[in-house]
Amino acid sequence: MIQLKHLSKKFGERLVVDDFTLDVPAGEIYGLLGHNGAGKSTTIGMMLGQVWPTSGDVRVCGYDVTAHRRLALLKVGAIFESPAFYDYLSARRNLEILSAYTTPTPRKRIDEIIAWVGLKGRENSNVRTYSHGMRARLALAQALLPYPKLLILDEPSDGLDPEGIHEMRLTIQRLQREMGLTILLSSHFLTEVEQLCTRIAVLKQGRMVFEGPLSATKRRESWTRIKTGDFGLAVKELRQAQLITHERDGNLIALSPGAGPDQVVRLLVERGISVHEIAPMEETLEEFYLSLMNGGDGFK
Repeated sequence: MIQLKHLSKKFGERLVVDDFTLDVPAGEIYGLLGHNGAGKSTTIGMMLGQVWPTSGDVRVCGYDVTAHRRLALLKVGAIFESPAFYDYLSARRNLEILSAYTTPTPRKRIDEIIAWVGLKGRENSNVRTYSHGMRARLALAQALLPYPKLLILDEPSDGLDPEGIHEMRLTIQRLQREMGLTILLSSHFLTEVEQLCTRIAVLKQGRMVFEGPLSATKRRESWTRIKTGDFGLAVKELRQAQLITHERDGNLIALSPGAGPDQVVRLLVERGISVHEIAPMEETLEEFYLSLMNGGDGFK
């Protein structure tokens, strides 16, 4: 659905996107991550034909965006930057006007979208009376007007409270599940990305530093967190029994192949070392991301 090949963008002498190659297949919820200024919004702007690339190719829905922008974006909906609405008009009237800029949308379709995003009953209220969460739903309604096959969502949960973030997450999942949409999601909410996306790409200072399935962001080593009366003594005993291979941070152990937590607990109790807690530990996307931003390879 999205193909970027050696995409670069300069503003003056400043290189904002540097040789970015990406392929987003149909049917996925794909995450685009990076710090402020990493080039995410500029990249999305190039996908939507609002920013002209310095070099490289941008293809959306099979069409070159720079050569055939109308065809490329015909089946694309987007929430990009801060969606603007006419505050003195109703949500319905806003959608009617906004759809007229591209392809006029039948009233029945607008009614369906209003109900789908949860604005039914408030569609005739002026937008100035809307909460931030309702404006986010209206922005999503606007993105759904062109019967899209692809949704590009740039920080769709920005400014929402926890309840609003939860509702937006469920809505995105429904869009992918019930409408079969491909969704490119740019977000600073890493927990949201972890729960939604199947693959991610991470940008750092304009360059891609990681691309792959979310499962690849988990640790190469399996660590177990353990709280004992004496961690140092516990490690000594476990090493002698060849039940662990590594330890770190004063509370983490790497079990030897074939060893299990039950064997660890049994041995320590037999040695008179109390065990308060033992549990497998899985690296979060946040830890992986921060490692990349701090110059690592994503793993400790």
